[in-house]
Amino acid sequence: MILNLSQIKTEALLLFCKDLILSYKDKDEYFSNLHKDIYKDINNISNEMLKQITNVTFDSEYYIKNQKHYRIKAVLEAYNYINIQISKQLDDKKVFNPAMLYFSLLSMWFNELSKERKSKEYIFFILYPYSNMYDKLLVNITNQEFKSLNISMIEISEKVIYNLDLFSFRKKKV
Repeated sequence: MILNLSQIKTEALLLFCKDLILSYKDKDEYFSNLHKDIYKDINNISNEMLKQITNVTFDSEYYIKNQKHYRIKAVLEAYNYINIQISKQLDDKKVFNPAMLYFSLLSMWFNELSKERKSKEYIFFILYPYSNMYDKLLVNITNQEFKSLNISMIEISEKVIYNLDLFSFRKKKV
């Protein structure tokens, strides 16, 4: 059995981001203090990201139903690893910005580390103009507290993505 570990990690990351988007979609409490235009931009971008992620991943039931298949098992293992890493990073935080978190995770993986650069399934995520979103969530924000929160989401994303890149599927001997 030969697996492309980068594709496995990419799929797991996309699944995690899909679940993150779905967890806050249509819930205003995360963005209640934002200017209406920025809130609208976040929703539009998140809807487009969700659409593209849905195009390249299976639905949740597929992963649950096929969790014993070696490839799906590896995807779920990487997904759990991402989830644990994010939970550790957010453990001491009272609030977080899920939009900036998922956006930074994808930006780090596809743009900074250039993962899946040649894969047609992920071309949208490679070509997406991440700088425009960063401008909207960092440069154009006047609320310093929200700007600091977004910067902390970028820092968390960096740690998680670098750890994911180093993540090994080999079981450690006890």
